[in-house]
Amino acid sequence: MNIKNRLGRAGTILAAAVALGVGGVGLAGSASAATAAPAGNPINGPVYGCVFQTVNGHYVTAVGGGGRTTDVIHTDATRIGSWEKFTLIDSGSGTPVIQYGLLTTNGHYLTAVGGGGRTTDTIHTDATRVGAWEKFTVTCGH
Repeated sequence: MNIKNRLGRAGTILAAAVALGVGGVGLAGSASAATAAPAGNPINGPVYGCVFQTVNGHYVTAVGGGGRTTDVIHTDATRIGSWEKFTLIDSGSGTPVIQYGLLTTNGHYLTAVGGGGRTTDTIHTDATRVGAWEKFTVTCGH
């Protein structure tokens, strides 16, 4: 199955979940140009460049390009700039479930703090490696 079929139109789920402060979000989006991972971070599979658009046409933004623990994500961008670009990286979790790390433009990963399930301090973008909290499962078609 190709990446466009895998990711489908579910990108709005991330934007809505982040905007509502939901920590355990699933990720999805549409394919775009890929970028390289930071040095010393193994890539175990395909790399996909992505943007995430909300239902009303705005884009998910990693404020400052990532590297933050507060004021981390915005959903008010009306055009795609560098902060709205993410790289979807196969974390090597294997099949049948493939989990991805979401890399920001300045080499940091999106983190579901505590692995998710929180209502405050839910998302960070300061991780430099894919650990358990930086792995997201893409679920489409539900």
